[in-house]
Amino acid sequence: MARIKHAVATRRRKRRLLKRAKGQFGQRSRRYQQARRSLMKSMTYSYRDRRRKKREIKNLWVIRLNAACRESGIPYSRFMRGLSLGRVEIDRKMLADLAVNSPEAFDRLVQLAKGNIAQGPQ
Repeated sequence: MARIKHAVATRRRKRRLLKRAKGQFGQRSRRYQQARRSLMKSMTYSYRDRRRKKREIKNLWVIRLNAACRESGIPYSRFMRGLSLGRVEIDRKMLADLAVNSPEAFDRLVQLAKGNIAQGPQ
């Protein structure tokens, strides 16, 4: 039986990894071991940051809403409470977009929230 050599597969695997490490600084893009370590770390960061990005974007929506609410004379927490009492089911992304791009529609929502808070729980 013929002896099987692994040189082709090994070279292909290393070349594929080094190709992914392109753009890294110094030896991280040229040496296999360092490139491998660097890629493992970078993949860990990218996995973590894909989740962190979602948190940061939601936080930005809340910050924008809070600023817009305070300009209209109501704190963010009372605004959200008023909307929930009025059974308005618009998510924070859409509310933040309304606050930035359509202030008159957002002001109507603020008036609705203020009215619901004044009435109290039903």
